[in-house]
Amino acid sequence: MSLFQQPCRFIAGAASIESLPPVTHPEIAFIGRSNVGKSSLLNALVGQKALARTSQNPGATKQLNFFLLGERLMLVDLPGYGFAKVSKEKKGEWDHLIRSYLSGRPSLKRACLLIDARRSVMKPDEEFMEVLDEAALSFQIILTKIDALAPKTLSPLLKSLEKTIQSHPAAHPQVIATSTFSKEGIDALQEQLAAFAE
Repeated sequence: MSLFQQPCRFIAGAASIESLPPVTHPEIAFIGRSNVGKSSLLNALVGQKALARTSQNPGATKQLNFFLLGERLMLVDLPGYGFAKVSKEKKGEWDHLIRSYLSGRPSLKRACLLIDARRSVMKPDEEFMEVLDEAALSFQIILTKIDALAPKTLSPLLKSLEKTIQSHPAAHPQVIATSTFSKEGIDALQEQLAAFAE
């Protein structure tokens, strides 16, 4: 049985660095702007409809959520950045938590940086890439919602992302384009992430 066919279960939610669960397995973080489709992608990856909470309201993820896949790989859903309707104080708390986790977690092997294909790279995404460069954390751009694009617009978008990647030393050279609707790209992402499992 492949890794992504094995059970995936919620382990812990951490709203502060002090409440992070102990390091037990390699970890993959999923980050992106609010409403980029993080929870939907996680659910598609593990074949469960309601593992990660999806919401029409940006900012539904309010902590770091840890999911253990096949007792071998930890998937970590981070709060979205961008236009979540929360107070500046709460945004500041999330920002500190996310940055501290990304720069100081020894078991963290890669960050999947989700970009909405309909909007491409926006200023908050660029800023976050710089955070990942500073943390020297390998990150891979995952395009979401490509089913909403006309096929002729996907190729130029991928070319522009290749240029973006070249200016970020921590970026993985391959962009994976996904759709949770058509399941395109899901197998390719599963294959990439399975390589990190113990």
